[in-house]
Amino acid sequence: MKKNWNSRFSDNLKEYGGYSIGKLFALLSDPEIISLAGGLPSPEMFLKEGMRTASKNRLQENIETIMQYTNIKGEIDLIKAVIQFLKRDNIHISEENIVITSSGQHGLDITGRLFLNPGDIVIIDRPTFAGAIVAFQLQRPEFIGIDTEEAGPDVKSYEKKIEELKKKKPKYMYVIPDFQNPSGITMSLKKREALLDLSYKYDIPIVEDSPYRDLRYYGKTIPSIYELDQEREGGHVIGLYTFSKLFCPGIRVGFNIGPKDVIDRMTNIKEGNVLNTPKYNQDMCTAFLTEMNYEPHLEKCRKYYREKLNIFLQTMEKYFPPEMGITWTKPEGGLFLWVTVPEHIDTYKLFYEALKFKVAFVPGSAFYGENQSNNHMRINFSFASKEQLTEAVKRLSECIKNHI
Repeated sequence: MKKNWNSRFSDNLKEYGGYSIGKLFALLSDPEIISLAGGLPSPEMFLKEGMRTASKNRLQENIETIMQYTNIKGEIDLIKAVIQFLKRDNIHISEENIVITSSGQHGLDITGRLFLNPGDIVIIDRPTFAGAIVAFQLQRPEFIGIDTEEAGPDVKSYEKKIEELKKKKPKYMYVIPDFQNPSGITMSLKKREALLDLSYKYDIPIVEDSPYRDLRYYGKTIPSIYELDQEREGGHVIGLYTFSKLFCPGIRVGFNIGPKDVIDRMTNIKEGNVLNTPKYNQDMCTAFLTEMNYEPHLEKCRKYYREKLNIFLQTMEKYFPPEMGITWTKPEGGLFLWVTVPEHIDTYKLFYEALKFKVAFVPGSAFYGENQSNNHMRINFSFASKEQLTEAVKRLSECIKNHI
């Protein structure tokens, strides 16, 4: 007799569909497809020799320790290295303010688990990181999306929505201030300060996600919201970080920072979640911060990705003339930009058409917690080669002309 397993699943998971972008990636196995879809750093920027050396040394010195369970909160050497790393960004924390996570996605997951009950409200930008949406969705919250402006969130609309909600106060506001995924937009200093003022006025924490902060190609670095909050001694901000974009994504290590009581409870969740982050992975990240001379490496990454971004933008100008009615953001850093096509084009349908032209992107609908907008696409320029980027834009232009 066939069992009805769906009736046995938890209420949180009965309607949960998982990560829609991950399902699209399964369609990109054809080697002739040039993918502008994933948020992949270039393998050319991986510190391969540095990792080989660090790995050899650790396995010779500490192989038994590496093969054993380790500290749940995180390896103390890595925690100390991260504390020093953050000082260069004018963020000053102690060991009680950090927990090591098993990737930035894990950091998002434990944040949602800590704060959200079914029906709780989370304020997010429209659009915002699909991985954050899918992580928070596990707790069945209600998303309130506010359209993003050229310099970041529409803070006045944030406040208007909070006032409309009256007694049902949002649990937190989730933002990516630097080179936002998916739009590439950077939040201005004025908006960061205004958002922090809003946080204090209504007593709503800010969750600041910072995967790309060190990948700035143009303009001056803007203080993080965490730094601004520290200057005011507010204690209203939780910071989420990952080594995926700076070191390598395969290592799956990140860290969350925040007030002691928040970090203590996040550590409790980790105890019942993944228990501990693999020591080998943490040791490689410690080596990255202490042995691999990361500053010249980051500058090399900036130069490399800046060149790719310029090639991409120049090719877009050439193959998408104004009469096509297509616009795109021009980010100062990060790995993504946001393309807007005429409203009658559904980019989810266009995605499948684009596969016939051997090019791929991520449909914009994945980046909305509610009231999806269907005429956008996220483009990644970091993974494909410079030659492939040019060819990909040509193919995408041909695809859209054909579709129109």
